[in-house]
Amino acid sequence: MDRELTEEELQDLYAWIDKIPLSRPKRHITRDFSDGVMAAEVVKYFFPKLVELHNYSPANSTQQKLSNWNILNRKVFSKLNFHVAEETVKRIVLSSAGVIEPVLCALREKIDKKLERAADNMLDLEYYDTKNQETLHTGTARLQAQPKAGEGMKKDEKMKNSKPQLPVYFASEMDPAVRLILQEKEKALMALQETVEILQMKVNRLEHLVHLKDMRIDDLTRHLETYKAKAKMP
Repeated sequence: MDRELTEEELQDLYAWIDKIPLSRPKRHITRDFSDGVMAAEVVKYFFPKLVELHNYSPANSTQQKLSNWNILNRKVFSKLNFHVAEETVKRIVLSSAGVIEPVLCALREKIDKKLERAADNMLDLEYYDTKNQETLHTGTARLQAQPKAGEGMKKDEKMKNSKPQLPVYFASEMDPAVRLILQEKEKALMALQETVEILQMKVNRLEHLVHLKDMRIDDLTRHLETYKAKAKMP
């Protein structure tokens, strides 16, 4: 974490930071990140549930800056398997040149690893969701096929008891056959609405993952172009 970054690595890091919307303009990176607030915002951009920004106060005092970084180490970085040493924190707080860049570079690596694990887990979750739904449908079909108590009950009475109750305005002077059809339609509609909500949640998760992958591809593309440009130089 204390190693000196190459010019290429620095430019790649700055480009990565520039893509993240932060609460303050980025002017001088050693001062911008000295109080830890923008470091917290970087993590929150990728993992919103991991960071509570109200825990970090913009500060000029050394004591408050140290407090912010200590909270980051304890509550946030620990969940990324990441830690900034106390001596390094002191140098960051004092806006020492060349200290924050290696820390942000190491933090970026931890973020990328956690994103990759999240993507893998998402694929596993999608697989098990599909298998669970198949199991649920199979179990429901078997349950419906089993004989129930009160076989002597009339067929229309059993169907009436198994359907959701209709609104009052459906009940008055309605033909039983029409009522049964409406009950079937209402139940089918409720099932479809639930399916649509589940699918929308999955779409939202996948769109977020695609966005993160696109950002990573852009970073790698820029890195490759820089490398090619340097290779062409005499």
